[in-house]
Amino acid sequence: MRTHYNNELTIKNLNQIVTLNGWVSKTRNLGSLLFVDLRDRFGITQLTFHEKSVYELATTLKNEYVIEVTGKVIERQSKNPNMVTGEIEVLVDSLTILSEAKQTPIIINDTNNVLEETRLKYRYLDLRGSKQQQYLIKRHEITQAVRKVLVEKGFYELETPFLGKSTPEGARDYLVPSRVHPSKFYALPQSPQMYKQLFMVAGFEKYFQFAKCFRDEDLRADRQPEFTQIDIEASFVNENDIMIFVEEMLRRTFKEVLNINIETPFLKMPYEHAISKYGSDKPDMRFEMLIEDYTNIFKSVDVPLFNNEEHISGIIASNSSPFTRKKIDELTNLVKKNHGKALAFIKNTNNEYTGSIAKFLNEDTFNKLNLKDNEILFLVPGNYDDVKNSLGALRIEVARELDIIDNNSYKFLWVTDWPLLEFDLETNRYYAKHHPFTAPKTIEELRDTPKEAIARAYDVVLNGYELGGGSIRIHQQAMQDLMFKTLGFTEKEIKEQFGFFVDALSYGTPPHGGIALGLDRLTMLMTKTENIRDVVAFPKTQNARDLMMDAPSFVTDLQLNELHISVAKEDKKDEKK
Repeated sequence: MRTHYNNELTIKNLNQIVTLNGWVSKTRNLGSLLFVDLRDRFGITQLTFHEKSVYELATTLKNEYVIEVTGKVIERQSKNPNMVTGEIEVLVDSLTILSEAKQTPIIINDTNNVLEETRLKYRYLDLRGSKQQQYLIKRHEITQAVRKVLVEKGFYELETPFLGKSTPEGARDYLVPSRVHPSKFYALPQSPQMYKQLFMVAGFEKYFQFAKCFRDEDLRADRQPEFTQIDIEASFVNENDIMIFVEEMLRRTFKEVLNINIETPFLKMPYEHAISKYGSDKPDMRFEMLIEDYTNIFKSVDVPLFNNEEHISGIIASNSSPFTRKKIDELTNLVKKNHGKALAFIKNTNNEYTGSIAKFLNEDTFNKLNLKDNEILFLVPGNYDDVKNSLGALRIEVARELDIIDNNSYKFLWVTDWPLLEFDLETNRYYAKHHPFTAPKTIEELRDTPKEAIARAYDVVLNGYELGGGSIRIHQQAMQDLMFKTLGFTEKEIKEQFGFFVDALSYGTPPHGGIALGLDRLTMLMTKTENIRDVVAFPKTQNARDLMMDAPSFVTDLQLNELHISVAKEDKKDEKK
């Protein structure tokens, strides 16, 4: 229908007769002369109407009408250097209105002051804006760059089912009732974990998939109930093989999509060091500000807040000026929100020490703390895990307040040597730190000292976000049986939930491993948005609702009867309220 897109015409096209399509973005009526900005997904072209044959019809145009025009490319008198097409305009001699539009509830390309709920309800309009389109176009470019590398490396793009079996993997499953098998349910996949391992059992050796995954869990800015992961699995590999390959894939993707050179190999950091020094298993490496242990310094000092506490750690900020009383109160709330007991502080101003616990300290203690002029030390007492976790959150907030995070920097690292298991005191049992198919460093560790067992697991981290996680898998039936039993599964539970998988391992399984990277999160970081909903075409809200389709929603009694399901009447009544 058209000869050009709305970003193509330049001064080189003068006097050409062209046909354009698009949406009316803006109109300006100057009496006998009418200007229209015509928009498509590529850009904008200015149209001019003053021919009698089209002028009257053009005056009826409103924003978001879809039109087709034909006319001559002429030079603009008032040029716009900020537009690719800013030197020309099209003098229209033919106009067809392809589709009319009523006034939109949001103004295209001006959604800064629009409530996110309104934007999500009218997502199809929100996506007309160039900013939102760029997010999804960039997602497409990232997807294609990743796919190109994987195919070049000999990986097969294979699909796995959506309707599977409910198995315990950490989060709640989304369940799908079966009509033909009354009272039984499928589960949507939290990940294709067992399926991709079965591809290795089947001998494909290299698999990948842009896999849709579903987890019924509490949401936040970087999480959705349904998400896409770049799922990768390979046979006859070790940890370094996977790391080297992923580094190359990310290096080439960043170069192709953003024209940015990222440094490889990535830094490697043991899990315990990450927790000890950064208070996080996904540390942001764009700034230093390490967590230090001050337990011994305060052992012999009578500070009421620290008495009988097993651990005291802290961070030093190089500039105390931003930390007013009000700000420190906010930081205290942040610490407590992240399970810290309390926040103490000491600052040095011209060799004078002040702060919430300064009056309890002597000169010897001040000397040991060795604070430079204008530095402030934040301290948190308590048990080890809570202290490190709260200081990890504090470290990020303090860095933001000091404005020391380079938002144009991409700092990758591998977090390695994860604990294989974690013990829950309430249920008195072990849980897999990653998932129950992760291999331990040795079978002896798993058998004799499961609490100290180290996993052959690795997470790739970017700027404080977990970009992906993977591991070398258990490929021997005896080790998998031992893992299930260590996790507290009975023989009956193993057979019911994992029987097919354990059986498959008995028919000759190659050593294998892999990784899954979050495509949504990778796109979020590469496009520098802080909201993952920006890079998902039709996202859910914070409470997992689709405002555009009004889902989830009630279904008819006929549908429920076919599925042999009954719903409490009061549930519907509450919903209507």
